Amino acid sequence: MAVNAIIISMIDIRVKLARLVEEALKSAIAKGALSQFEVPEVQMERPREKAHGDWATNIALTSAARAKLPPRKLAETIVENLPVDASVSGVEVAGPGFINFRLSNAWLHEVVRAVDVEGESFGRSNFGGGLKVNLEFVSANPVGPMHVGHGRWAAVGDTLANVFSATGHDVTREFYINDYGSQMNIFASSVAARYAELLGAEVEFPENGYRGEYIRDIAREIISRDGDGYLSLSTEEREAIFKETAYRQVLTHIKKTLHTMGVDFDIWFSERTIHESTEIKKTIDFLRKRGYIYEAEGATWFKAKAFGEEKDRVLIRENGEPTYFAADIAYHKDKLDRGYDLMIDIWGADHHGYVARMKAAVQALGHPRDKLEVILGQLVNLMRGGEPVRMSKRTGEMVTLDELVDEVGRDAVRFLFLMRSTDTALDFDIELAKEKSNENPVYYVQYAHARISSILRYAAEESAAANKSDYSLLNEAPELDLIRKIAEWPEVLEGAARIRSPHFLTRYAHELASSFHYFYTRCRVVTEDAALTAARIGLVKTAQTLLRIVLKLLGVSAPERM
Repeated sequence: MAVNAIIISMIDIRVKLARLVEEALKSAIAKGALSQFEVPEVQMERPREKAHGDWATNIALTSAARAKLPPRKLAETIVENLPVDASVSGVEVAGPGFINFRLSNAWLHEVVRAVDVEGESFGRSNFGGGLKVNLEFVSANPVGPMHVGHGRWAAVGDTLANVFSATGHDVTREFYINDYGSQMNIFASSVAARYAELLGAEVEFPENGYRGEYIRDIAREIISRDGDGYLSLSTEEREAIFKETAYRQVLTHIKKTLHTMGVDFDIWFSERTIHESTEIKKTIDFLRKRGYIYEAEGATWFKAKAFGEEKDRVLIRENGEPTYFAADIAYHKDKLDRGYDLMIDIWGADHHGYVARMKAAVQALGHPRDKLEVILGQLVNLMRGGEPVRMSKRTGEMVTLDELVDEVGRDAVRFLFLMRSTDTALDFDIELAKEKSNENPVYYVQYAHARISSILRYAAEESAAANKSDYSLLNEAPELDLIRKIAEWPEVLEGAARIRSPHFLTRYAHELASSFHYFYTRCRVVTEDAALTAARIGLVKTAQTLLRIVLKLLGVSAPERM
């Protein structure tokens, strides 16, 4: 059987083993060894302990009542009727009725051959079926530099988009620019005041203005570029100009910061385009026709209670100004009108109460609520040697994402931001991120890739890599454990896509690196046995391919020397 004619992975073997168990049950019923009952779907799971094999099922425990047999007796009957299959080397009944499976070495060897053939395509799939996904993330206000929390969502969103692309989704990365509202006016007046101050004019700084040092930096950029020409203008004229020019400067900085992190967006959607057009009015008119709008107390209301919300929500205030909610509904309607099958927004945890409201709006627009998914993310706690970092040494203010990337590098920032689930607060230790030791997770994984490169260079010098690989020679426990970890990759990748968990990739990368390092300490790669050397060379190449695949999806480099 040609290797490229099948997909070798833990996903496939899980399905195959479940089918074998189903066949065993049906066979036992047909023979009269079991009473008639409807065979349920068989669930396979990984045993927690290695001694219990590669896969297990509790089907005998869950079906014992229907089969009218004790669970262990039912398990034994299933095992007696299992079809012989080359993928399985052993089956045993354990405990009260668990059935444990051990995979054959021959099946594991096929995994290495599959990676040989598929290369960096190994694990990619059409799981998403071409689903058109809009992934909106970061969406910072363009009134200042990005903080480390923005960096976490940049890493999460971009990596999740990579995962989607690798699993057959049609994904679009989108940044929603919050460039409308009072914060833009406050920002403009703050920059205008600092501009005048820096040129020696006496001005009163706005009471509610932005006082960060970055405001002076923006004003200095304007002076450097345009000189003092704006000083002769009235305050109102100067603020009107700076509302646009300073905003564009900040947006350019945001794009540059994200690009430095390896994050580039397909669409930059401006909020003010919604307000400057008739989209909000059109959206409200659309909802009114559907019966979800009414007028009361001089305002326009959305019937949120019709969708399970505690109270209805204002869309247009008494003064005629639309609320943020009105703009958000219009924005999401625009996404839906663009033909996306699924919208995924990544928001901060402080927006928790807003999720159900937006889902209600999506439903009111005539779509299923679950067409909008919201990933809520927890904060990043910046540490240095285990101690909280309160402020930047350079500015005495918050540590910006630019400063963090400058100090520890893009690879460490992206990898460490992805070490935890998004619903968990993350401690980012700057000193750990700079360590060149096994304690630093990103260094540990990258070192595994670089070490393999070193092995391959040495093998090439010894001409050991020229031999054809016979993977049936790989039967030592560290070799087989490394192959088992490699075989998990398609399952890990699909799981990350299914439950929107890019942290699966960092965990897998660390486990794969650990499996390789253990193999390397136990099994000499270049030996006097040419055939065994060739097989082990093939195995380490396979491990390197997998490390490179995962690091690429994480947006992290795979160095050949360290």
